[in-house]
Amino acid sequence: MFTRRTFLATSATASLLPSLVNAKKATEYDPTPQFVRIKKEFQPGQLLVVPRSFYLYFVTEPRKAIRYGCGVGRAGLEFTGTATIDVKKEWPTWRPTEEMIEREPVTYAKFKDNDYVQPGGNDNPLGARALYLFQNGVDTYFRIHGTTQPQTIGRAASNGCIRMLNEHVIDLYARVPIGTVVTVV
Repeated sequence: MFTRRTFLATSATASLLPSLVNAKKATEYDPTPQFVRIKKEFQPGQLLVVPRSFYLYFVTEPRKAIRYGCGVGRAGLEFTGTATIDVKKEWPTWRPTEEMIEREPVTYAKFKDNDYVQPGGNDNPLGARALYLFQNGVDTYFRIHGTTQPQTIGRAASNGCIRMLNEHVIDLYARVPIGTVVTVV
């Protein structure tokens, strides 16, 4: 039976609902570069990538970093560990690895059974800049690079590389020297 008491109780609860929902609303993903605080164990000049949250951090000073949004490798294709940036390229050329060609033969058909290398430019999957990750002087074939697919930022969609919006990777490229330590957790 609907009484005055249940009406008043329901009305009072309903008026509180918007504030409860807003208080519990999760923070939306924002790939825009922002200055943030970071744990003290990361040293200035280091890069930290946290694939679970789709962010890359460039440590600028103790406990401070610039946070950039990124896209990361699909399950089973992601890079983890520590590497150094041993090569940097503007408008890099690109060729998929043999594993990529085998995994997706239709997508990479123009690269099968030849040595074709796609020139740098606006339609190149590595985008405007690429930072090449090495371990002990050996190329890992993983990169931090721009992308022609901005909709993949904030997602696990790549063949393992760390993607950034072109304007963001251009900014990062200017900030990091050869030898920069990159940790992907």
